[in-house]
Amino acid sequence: MTRTRPWRALAVAALAVVALLAAGCTRAAESPSAPVADQGPAAQLRLGYFPNITHAGALIGVQNGLFAQNLGQTKLATQTFNAGPEETAALLGNSIDIGFIGSGPAINAYKQNPDGIRVISGATSGGAQLVVRPGITTPQQLLGKKIATPQLANTQDIALKKWLKQNNLPIGTGPNAVEVVNIDNARALDAYKTGQLDGGWLPEPYASQFVLQAGATQLVDERTLWPNGQFPTTVVIARADYVQAHPATVAAFLKGLVAAETLGTTDPTAAKAAANAGLGASGSKPLPQNVLDRAWTAVSLNPDPLASIFPQLAQDAVTAGTAKSATNVKGLFDVGPLNQALTAAGRPTVDAGGLDQK
Repeated sequence: MTRTRPWRALAVAALAVVALLAAGCTRAAESPSAPVADQGPAAQLRLGYFPNITHAGALIGVQNGLFAQNLGQTKLATQTFNAGPEETAALLGNSIDIGFIGSGPAINAYKQNPDGIRVISGATSGGAQLVVRPGITTPQQLLGKKIATPQLANTQDIALKKWLKQNNLPIGTGPNAVEVVNIDNARALDAYKTGQLDGGWLPEPYASQFVLQAGATQLVDERTLWPNGQFPTTVVIARADYVQAHPATVAAFLKGLVAAETLGTTDPTAAKAAANAGLGASGSKPLPQNVLDRAWTAVSLNPDPLASIFPQLAQDAVTAGTAKSATNVKGLFDVGPLNQALTAAGRPTVDAGGLDQK
């Protein structure tokens, strides 16, 4: 297994995405691509994920060797990212094959290439909060403040902007608006400590770091905004041609993912330790135990992608102002291989909500 940071590949991928958008087109208007023949197990699986607790399934699967064990002779190569849009560029640019990613960027990737992208699994629900300076106890007190999100149009960026609109809070600069600042998660804590930020809508463990290491308070737990407290923070997307060409490899990967997420529910102590070690191995610092414990309680490891919520998530991007129209998400999901892995593990299957057909 190898781990690399994909800066050069990302630059090429990002240019490809920009060129596609500049041309004012997506593949939605093209004829559907011809199916790719089964080519047997892949020589390599290039996996992308974030060094976040909301990507605990990836951290555990890599750190405990669950992916590698199930992949057999297929080499696992991993890359880490800060937020969804840059990982989307890598996927669309053919720099990775499968990625753990937020729901917002997954929808955007599908919008850009509806024949080429599929959600093949869920990963986590929950694990995002709006944390702010002490004394800010109401939405109106955010006026004139600077609030961080990881990247423009990423999952937390959309969630914050939707929430601001719902609370009639203008987005912008000055005393009568809320300024949304897109900043790498790893830099946000220092920016808050030095007074450059007043809070952030952040994934775990960064929300817990703000609270426990910098004295911030929680204003919103995003779970309270969704029915039954569940929303798809992280899903797993794959290139459709890779899924078609290497179904055995995808099945092996999903078997490893189900094992990793099963560990998270059956032995949370071991799962937390593996995830924390995985943070260190991926280039981030392992978390202090109190931060790890708080972050873990906010996240639910869940292979169900909660497909029925995706039409609402597509509309949320419009409400947030990051999309002009809601993406049609019919055809986005392919959960057949996941359901086979779940059945083999004795776990309940998941429902695509009718979104596995266009």
